[in-house]
This record gives sequence, C-alpha cells and structure tokens, in this order.
Amino acid sequence: MANLLNNLIMTRILAAITLLLSIVLTILVTILCSVPIIIAGIVKLLLPIPFVWRKVSVFCNFMMFCWCEGLALLLHLNPWLKWDVEGLEGLNKKNWYLLICNHYSWADIVVLCVLFRKHIPMNKYFLKQQLAWVPFIGLACWALDMPFMKRYSRSYLLRHPEQRGKDVETTRRSCEKFRAHPTTIVNFVEGSRFTDEKHLQTRSPYKNLLPPKAAGIAMTLNVLGSQFDKLLNVTLCYPENSRHPFYDMLSGKLTRIVVRVNLEPIQEELHGDYINDKGFKRRFQRWLNTLWVQKDELIEEIKTSNKNAGH
Repeated sequence: MANLLNNLIMTRILAAITLLLSIVLTILVTILCSVPIIIAGIVKLLLPIPFVWRKVSVFCNFMMFCWCEGLALLLHLNPWLKWDVEGLEGLNKKNWYLLICNHYSWADIVVLCVLFRKHIPMNKYFLKQQLAWVPFIGLACWALDMPFMKRYSRSYLLRHPEQRGKDVETTRRSCEKFRAHPTTIVNFVEGSRFTDEKHLQTRSPYKNLLPPKAAGIAMTLNVLGSQFDKLLNVTLCYPENSRHPFYDMLSGKLTRIVVRVNLEPIQEELHGDYINDKGFKRRFQRWLNTLWVQKDELIEEIKTSNKNAGH
C-alpha cells in the first residue's frame, strides 16, 4: 500500500514538473518565433508596397514553420505519445486546400500545425474580426495573412438590415490575397470546441460532434471558386485522453492522437450564393451534414476499437 502511494505521489510530481517545463518551453518557442513576425508586421504596416508585403508573407510563413518545428520537437519528448495517422498520401505543398476539422481542444491547432507542416502549404486559420484589435496578437495574425471573419447575428441583422452582406464582403477581402500563392485555409466548422454542455445546448444530433456551421466554408468556396484543388476533411480524436487533451499534452500524459484525412473533391455544385440562394443553401447544408454524419460514425468506431483493445 505504501509503495502504491509513493508511486502515485511520484507520478503526480513528474506530471507537475513536465507541465511546468512544457509551458515554459512552449512560451519560449512562441516568443522566439512571434517576435520576428510582429516586427515584420510593423514593416508591412509602414510600407504598404506589394513587393514588400510578398517578402513579409514569405518570411512570416517561414517563422510559423519554425514554430511548428519547435512544437513537433516538444511533442517528440513525450515517449508515450503514439500517432495514428491515415491519409497523408497525395498531399502537395504546391496545391490550394480548404481544410475542415472537428474541434475538441486547443491541442487541435498544435496537432494540425505539426502534422501537416511538411505536407501542405502553411495553415491559415479563420479568426474572429475582434482578434485583429488585440495588441501584438492581432498584428502577428495580420502579418501571417490569417483571414478575419466578421459575423453578424440574425437578431442584429434584423435591427440593422443595411449590414446584410457585409460579413460576406469581409470574408471575400480576406480570401482574395490567397489567389497568388498556394494556401491551406483551415475552418473549424463547429464554431467552437466540443463540450458536453455545448452538446446539450445545441441539441446536437451527433454523439461526438457539434452541429456544423456551413456559412464560412460556403463563402470561402464562393470567393476562391475553383482555386482549391481539394477539400481536406480531417477527423481528430484523442481516444485515451478525451477529457483534457491540451492539459495532457502539456503534462506529458497524452498517449494517442488519431487523425484521419480524407481528400474530398470540390464539385462545381458546391460553388454558389449561400446568402441569397435558398436552394443552394439547403443543398450545401445537406452535403456538409452528410460529411458530419460520416465523421461522427468514424469517431465512434475509433473510440469503440480503442475500448476493445484495452480489454
């Protein structure tokens, strides 16, 4: 009994030390990579010249790649972590991709950055417009050409009908810059991280997912049209660390990351006016909901096989 108690205490002490070291190292890596990006953002702000902007974008993408490499090294220090990945074949850094993914945790961003850093163009994440005004962070994201989205609620548009369509225009301006060079645009289409509380609040018809929000990717496809080579439908799962994967990642207790990547063709019928064409809107939602049904079944299958393997 005493030995068991001692082992438990030692395990918790090691986890606490690992957590502290991981946080410190992650902050250091982030500072080393973000400070040059912020400086480059200031240069971009002061010199609004296309040639300068292109050079700044290349430099910032390189620094983001360095950040991904640093995170990959930190994850590699965890000897218990196993990657279970399928579907990376056929990816190319010279292509344009729209990547959609389910969203469990802050760990998802780390996983996507680390996993795809050598396979596809650097990820660009859709961000809320308000983030653009956050000191340093907003400037860094702007320097990295992250697309900002301005969303209006239905109730707001009823009170201010003159704002209708402005969110589409904001998305259009954010995406136009990606025509010039290969890009991966990432959209967590559930809109927020999965929790049991949100699952109940949204009355989700899925066991493991929140209902997908179609407007963002519909607008992106409408703006860039046939520019995208493929849709990357990514399914993430942490079958042994489903409750707190980000904390477990930092504390060295993350044991298994499961990623399934499906390359989906982007059919011509997926390009249309989501705002004004009700028929297209229904078809697009039906297509996305079908993908989400398949994703939910896949996650359930992964969880079931993991439970069976544990017995």
